[in-house]
Amino acid sequence: MSKFKIDFNKSLIKVLIVYAAVFVAGIIVTCIFGVNLDINFRGGTRISYSYTGDIADSDIEASLEDIIDGSFNVDKSTSLAGDTKTFSVSLIGSKSLSAEVQENMLSALQEDFKDNEVDIYDSNSVSPTIAGTFFAKSLVAVLITAVLVIIYVGIRFSKIGGVSAALTALCALVFDVLISFFICVFFRLQIDSNYIAVVLTILGYSLNDTIVIYDRVRENRKLYPDMEISELVNMSISKVSIRNVVTSVTTFLAIITIVVVSEIYGLTSLRTFAIPMAFGVVSGAVSSLFIAGPLWVIWKNYKAKKAPKKAK
Repeated sequence: MSKFKIDFNKSLIKVLIVYAAVFVAGIIVTCIFGVNLDINFRGGTRISYSYTGDIADSDIEASLEDIIDGSFNVDKSTSLAGDTKTFSVSLIGSKSLSAEVQENMLSALQEDFKDNEVDIYDSNSVSPTIAGTFFAKSLVAVLITAVLVIIYVGIRFSKIGGVSAALTALCALVFDVLISFFICVFFRLQIDSNYIAVVLTILGYSLNDTIVIYDRVRENRKLYPDMEISELVNMSISKVSIRNVVTSVTTFLAIITIVVVSEIYGLTSLRTFAIPMAFGVVSGAVSSLFIAGPLWVIWKNYKAKKAPKKAK
């Protein structure tokens, strides 16, 4: 049995306050700086250039500011092998870059950075309509996953109030997804297709931790049928807390390794996955222990109090 003497039910309010503080800060930052959406979600044009040596972002912006009509972003990346350096110029929105403008951009870059062997590496253009369709499909994928979570947990734990267990588990998952979203906002990471992968991965990973707890609750209910629900859930969480924490820490360390590699090599595609995923795993460990179960206890106690009134 775990040696932890934590009352997970009483800790719920404190944990919710911490989450609320993060969410409020995230909302404020979002209102001030906005959300950095990838062109696949907002529409726009991205052109990537290969180069050698070192080029400062500010120098690239200065070279192109008189050619590009409107704001644009510059992002750098390096292949994992380190043999190819690229920087991307992204123009967000409905404006597209004509062939003439693209030629002028390349000419200006090659003129300003003669020693860096600048050349076209890749280009991609997405219309706002297609971007909106892609965004809608991504949301549908997440919603379908959420519905499947409710159905699966509801059926598997039907003997202990499956639907209520599923809904409280889903609440915890929503907290994890919001944490990963606001981390993207704080770190100014692009919300791209990687983020959808992060959300779906977190939904599965965090749900697994919660299911382990519900499994133990179901087992302990058979062993201690007369035990009060809050005590039963707290005991069940305590027994699996070490297992959940160790699993989460192991996963977190693996993801942090990916973060370090992405920072060293400038792998933007890995950063947009690994950083929100790392915080999502931490949130998943916390929410499964301190939110899902305790919320379920509150719901069960609420239903128990209403039951006698209905009987009268």
